[in-house]
Amino acid sequence: MVLFPGRADPDALAPLIAAIADLAPFRVMTTRSGGRLAAAMTSVGACGWVSDRRGYRYETLDPETGRAWPDMPLVFRRLAVETAAEAGFADFAPDACLINRYAVGAGMGLHQDRDEADLGQPVVSVSLGLPAVFLIGGADRTMRAAPLPVRSGDVLVFGGPARLLFHGIRPVKAGLDPVFGPFRYNLTFRKAR
Repeated sequence: MVLFPGRADPDALAPLIAAIADLAPFRVMTTRSGGRLAAAMTSVGACGWVSDRRGYRYETLDPETGRAWPDMPLVFRRLAVETAAEAGFADFAPDACLINRYAVGAGMGLHQDRDEADLGQPVVSVSLGLPAVFLIGGADRTMRAAPLPVRSGDVLVFGGPARLLFHGIRPVKAGLDPVFGPFRYNLTFRKAR
């Protein structure tokens, strides 16, 4: 697990996220049991992550629009590939980027990213907007999670032995980011298929 503080440029990424949301709007998805996820989500790339009563999975079409997910911007791909290579994952070729938008008070419980076909590939996580506390647990839910503060522009790469660690986000505290306003955004790049 490698943290690259301030590696991403929030000013460059903000208009791209807005353009993506015009094509594939943010939505709050449900879980298999009918609960609602806390963060609003959308995706870009060859496939997008979805959750509903059928479970978690990647789909090539946006279930809300019926269209293919927007293409992944070159700036997104370059950021993910370059930071993954610097962290020791030279062959990373992301085909999906899940974009989470957290309002104040929204967080994400400890979970593993297990829906990807090749768990040998890393996850590249880009924090934007309001600061947050990333939680890093162990290989099972019983291990106490360690806090890692992340700020706008930070990029975290986790792969290898860290790939299946439980992780999450504490509820976002109130604030106003100069670029993203009262929100935290998180881009998570994966090799899904």
